[in-house]
Amino acid sequence: MRPVVVTGLGLVSCAGEGVEAHLAAYRSGEAPRTDSETFAPYPVHPVAPLTLDGQIPKKSDQRQMEPWQRLGVYAAGLALDAAGAKADADLKAAMHLVVAAGGGERDYAVDGQILTGLRAAADPGLYLNERLQNDLRPTLFLAQLSNLLAGNIAIVHGVTGASRTFMGEESSGVDALRIAQGRIAAGQLDIVLVGGSYNAERADVLLIHEMGGYLSKPDYRPVFERGDAPGFILGSGAAFLVLEAEEHARDRGARALARLDAVASDRTRRAPGSVARSLTGLWGKAGLGKPDAVISAATGCAGITGEERDALGTIAPQAPVRALGDLTGHTLEAAAPFGAALATALVAAGEAREVAVTAVGHRRGEGVLRLTTAGEGR
Repeated sequence: MRPVVVTGLGLVSCAGEGVEAHLAAYRSGEAPRTDSETFAPYPVHPVAPLTLDGQIPKKSDQRQMEPWQRLGVYAAGLALDAAGAKADADLKAAMHLVVAAGGGERDYAVDGQILTGLRAAADPGLYLNERLQNDLRPTLFLAQLSNLLAGNIAIVHGVTGASRTFMGEESSGVDALRIAQGRIAAGQLDIVLVGGSYNAERADVLLIHEMGGYLSKPDYRPVFERGDAPGFILGSGAAFLVLEAEEHARDRGARALARLDAVASDRTRRAPGSVARSLTGLWGKAGLGKPDAVISAATGCAGITGEERDALGTIAPQAPVRALGDLTGHTLEAAAPFGAALATALVAAGEAREVAVTAVGHRRGEGVLRLTTAGEGR
């Protein structure tokens, strides 16, 4: 199996833009930027202001994208820049793309108008059919498709190799990384752009998760200190990584920031003890020993967060554990890519030799990643 290295990172979140902003947030330990008023009583972590022209030059492209797509395309551009691939058309033509994405964004103003009118409609069935035909234009419907993020990355940045999109909340981010890493290691591909994005600043997603009892409110608290107010606080952001075979990176003179040695995933029911058993098994499957740090995508949800904390205390008692939710907020599909990117940044900065990343889903599924030191390309 060929060594797989990370050569480019693109990050945007409430912590800011780029690697240094996120490393600074990691080092400071300060509470992340939080908006507790717009969607009160539900806090969110809004993305830092971005100058979109820097990565999405055409205003027409910006206008036709939804916010989550703009975040993803922007972060993908940062990753390509960092990997020295942005200006290499031939390299991007051979580059594959793997994206973790949710179900797109709805126009909930239109949804609200339809539901309000439905209450007083003389013929609800007829009314609903008319509104669906007239109010939900084809372009609006198409904007819900998850694979439009990959399509926009191809259009804006010219990454025109094969692409695939994974859905399935936190587990989709784990599997995006697992498939990308596995295919490069097996010699099927040389270079892949992989990542995900999430827009938390939407009343509809807050409603969906609150109906499941997954949101913490009314104020921010650290992820592992939400015992009497369990749940996650959503964050807007995007994380993309350029992965490639170590030899391929060396041949084109790209610096290897870290090695992505293993990605292991599991799917468990939320029975007591399942998280601890799964993490223990995945820890061994990923070949982890005693990492210098653990970056956790723990949600803050009742039960599973405490179980993960206790399990990590047994598996890696020597390693400090840092929750991504205390840096970026919870970004669902993008959580695992964020963890991998931040771990890469720590290794590249010489602050760790080996970092473990955990991604325990809020409903089902776990993942573990291992990133270690890599030599620089020549």
